[in-house]
Amino acid sequence: MSINEIKCESAIHKLKRRNPYGFDLNIYRGCAHGCRYCYALDSHKYLDGDFHSDIYVKTNIVDALERELSAPGWNRDVINIGGVTDSYQPAEAQYKLMPEILRLLIKYRTPAIISTKSTLPLRDIELIDELSRITYINVAATITTLDEHVRIRLEPDGAPSAARFEMLKTLRQNTNASVGLHVMPIVPRLTDSAENLEALCRRAREAEVHYMLPGVMYLRGGTRRAFFDFIERDFPEHLGDLQAIYKTGGAGKEYKDGFYTTLNEIRDRYEIPRSYTKVMRKKMQ
Repeated sequence: MSINEIKCESAIHKLKRRNPYGFDLNIYRGCAHGCRYCYALDSHKYLDGDFHSDIYVKTNIVDALERELSAPGWNRDVINIGGVTDSYQPAEAQYKLMPEILRLLIKYRTPAIISTKSTLPLRDIELIDELSRITYINVAATITTLDEHVRIRLEPDGAPSAARFEMLKTLRQNTNASVGLHVMPIVPRLTDSAENLEALCRRAREAEVHYMLPGVMYLRGGTRRAFFDFIERDFPEHLGDLQAIYKTGGAGKEYKDGFYTTLNEIRDRYEIPRSYTKVMRKKMQ
């Protein structure tokens, strides 16, 4: 892995549509977790190198963020941290930019959402807790499967799934943050079985997550090519089925209807909330 230091003109990017957050913040370009289904591969095509092994760090992002949060027009909108690349990926252990980001959010009383495949947020648990006593802060772990044989092939450099659940449990018990499980993406034939979904829901209930948010994989552009190359190499027995399911960028309606029927039954049986906006509204009152 190579790390390249760059400067940014701005730290946050205003989104055209509220999700319900209004801004994205990405400390890094590229991500070393190596996920085979990564939707952001094409965001790297105008930069030199490979998305997963050539990482760009915005070394002045803290200063840029303070300029923006201290501006008279800033209205403390919710910032989504890591919407394109994981802000707690391996390079963060060296650069330690997230603690400074969290200190600014505390200073300017700004709510945020963090999604990660790392356990590194535990390093910053005191800052996360402090922010959670002031405003809304959500930490979500993206976990697709508890089968480590499959997980390590899909997400070679992400933290083990069990460790991510332990991180959520620790944050739930020791902070006022909301914690969520992002089952994204669901990969047909690899992570969509009822057994896997039940295992995920069981661990989610043990961790007392505030919600569970699923999403079936979408394939387009460079992601589609990279994913099918991976399947042909590592799971050739599923290649034909996956090509049939993904005739276009999204899985077919028949597949998604069947999948969500199964998931919703299991999720409801474990009494895991579906909506993260409900806890957001409650904590931002």
